[in-house]
Amino acid sequence: MKVFKQAVAVFAALAFIGSAYSANLPDSPQATQKLLKSTADHSKFKELQKEFASGPEVTKACISCHTEAAKQIHLTQHWKWEFRNPDSQQLLGKKHVVNNFCTSVTSNYKACASCHIGYNTDGPNFDLSSESNVDCLVCHDQTGKYKKPAGFAGNPVTKDTEFPPGSGKIIRGINLSDIAQKVGQTKRNTCGACHFYGGGGDGVKHGDLDSSLEAPDKALDVHMDAKGLNFTCSTCHQTEGHQVPGSRYAPTAQDKDGAHIRGKVDHSNPATCQSCHGQAPHKKEAKLNDHTDKLACQTCHIPAFARGDVPTKMSWDWSTAGKRGPNGKPLVIKNEEGHDIYLGIKGDFVYEENVKPEYMWFNGKVNYTLADTKIEKANQPIYISKFEGSADDGKSMIWPVKLFRGKQPYDAENKTLTINHLAGQDDSAYWTNLNWDKAIAAGMAAAGKPYSGKYDFIETAAMWPITHMVAPKDKALGCSDCHSSNGRLEKVDGIYIPGRGRDHIALLDTAGWALAALTLLGVIGHGIGRILTAKRKH
Repeated sequence: MKVFKQAVAVFAALAFIGSAYSANLPDSPQATQKLLKSTADHSKFKELQKEFASGPEVTKACISCHTEAAKQIHLTQHWKWEFRNPDSQQLLGKKHVVNNFCTSVTSNYKACASCHIGYNTDGPNFDLSSESNVDCLVCHDQTGKYKKPAGFAGNPVTKDTEFPPGSGKIIRGINLSDIAQKVGQTKRNTCGACHFYGGGGDGVKHGDLDSSLEAPDKALDVHMDAKGLNFTCSTCHQTEGHQVPGSRYAPTAQDKDGAHIRGKVDHSNPATCQSCHGQAPHKKEAKLNDHTDKLACQTCHIPAFARGDVPTKMSWDWSTAGKRGPNGKPLVIKNEEGHDIYLGIKGDFVYEENVKPEYMWFNGKVNYTLADTKIEKANQPIYISKFEGSADDGKSMIWPVKLFRGKQPYDAENKTLTINHLAGQDDSAYWTNLNWDKAIAAGMAAAGKPYSGKYDFIETAAMWPITHMVAPKDKALGCSDCHSSNGRLEKVDGIYIPGRGRDHIALLDTAGWALAALTLLGVIGHGIGRILTAKRKH
């Protein structure tokens, strides 16, 4: 009887263990239940279960629950397109800067606002106080269907619309209700919908941000690797109250703080490499840590940009724009890869892939040439944005940079860059009439700037920091890439780099080689002497 009880107990125990084990098998109902990352299913919200005729209608539904969200957005650069640099006091942001891509947002708002996080952005005086004009979907769309076509002042199109009117081109309307019921956290695609396409196309502006980062492999970006770490943009650009750190208008060139630790209050930029990796990131090859006080991590770990088979634009010459083809329409010329290298409405372009960066000292300060800044053609190229820094200011690191070159209109008498009216259906828009006189006059009037009526073209340059497309360590630069003649840092002043061509002292090199030769001759002579001496003894 005792044996029988023990057998029953063992059987019961095995049955319990087996039951528990089977519940965790991959094909068991419990194991296959998907862990939801969100605590809310927006398709169940009655506020979103209706048709929406406009973006603001969706936002009103969003903020009926997320009551403070729009107020937070109102405080961001993403919303205001404006930033006052605390050091230079320059008023920056898209509302104020001039660039050498499409030159200026001013007078082109209806086109440029397709990348503004607001609706009804039809001019510089758009309603900054409106909560319903905040565009929630542009950042939180999960469907990939949300679009804001150029020309609609940042508004989505909800009904099929012919645009431009009379062109026969139809923009299909999108279902805002379907999109609103599937919102979620930001993804690479949502940030990339604007930041990958800055400057007028995929990869055009930054060089280290393009659509190849939507699902990159490890070789392209070790952090965003879709099958590996799979970072989203917000993994590094950790956002609080909709404030996104890491703006190019207030960059962090040198981060001396340590890695951020849970529970510890950190006020430093969470988007820097050091905020995760600290000040001594090289564990196995500790000698490399001797470089981290002078070199930005990106200098070695981003050996080239535009590595994802998407070329980036390296120069743009507006002075050649205006040519028409045999059909009377603006001329279009493409290269073998199918990329535009000339457009009658924009001029000549140069695209490149796998581009080696320029390198320079950078202390975090950027000097901008604005619409009021006086310029001289004798000083061209005029730097639209120029990084400041030096080897001895104690604040600079050597950074990789994309140097974008251009040639664009300027007021030849007032000696200022011009604001140009490019996009629109009116007769003064350059992309409509190819007439610089009208386009510049209209642009300067819209900006409230004086214009002499006489324009010319001037060479410009702009600097962009390279911070994305971080390669795995086995693809990073090696010692010989810099410690050699004509290496990556050959042009960087103010630092001695062993092995670098410009750091060679010819006389010292000659003396060294002579000493080595004499040593070798001495060894050979000594050896011969020992051999001859040995023979005499025998």
